[in-house]
Amino acid sequence: MKKRAFNQVTKCRRAQRHDHEFEGSTKLAEEGNDRHNHRFAGVTGQAIRSGNSHVHEIDLSRTDFMDHFHNLKKITTGPAIPVGNGKHVHFVTGMTTRVDGHVHRFNFATLIDSPLT
Repeated sequence: MKKRAFNQVTKCRRAQRHDHEFEGSTKLAEEGNDRHNHRFAGVTGQAIRSGNSHVHEIDLSRTDFMDHFHNLKKITTGPAIPVGNGKHVHFVTGMTTRVDGHVHRFNFATLIDSPLT
């Protein structure tokens, strides 16, 4: 039984694909004294083949809290953008959920994949 469990873990590890860390800030929203933005960070889902490249999904990430917070709506990154030495990043653009009567737009680039290799 242990051998079978080990094989299942080994198969799972072989099937895993890379992901990316990300961090960013939303664009400003609201006016006057209520004007503000939020920060966020997280990790993308694993690579999903798309044409001659691949993309990643970001299923759930939340902004920091002021007197409220927002979720980043489920989004898909753009295709891989080479940055040299076989590394790449992805561009992401999207919008937060509506909270307190407003949304925030955002755009950012993921961090590189496997930074130490």
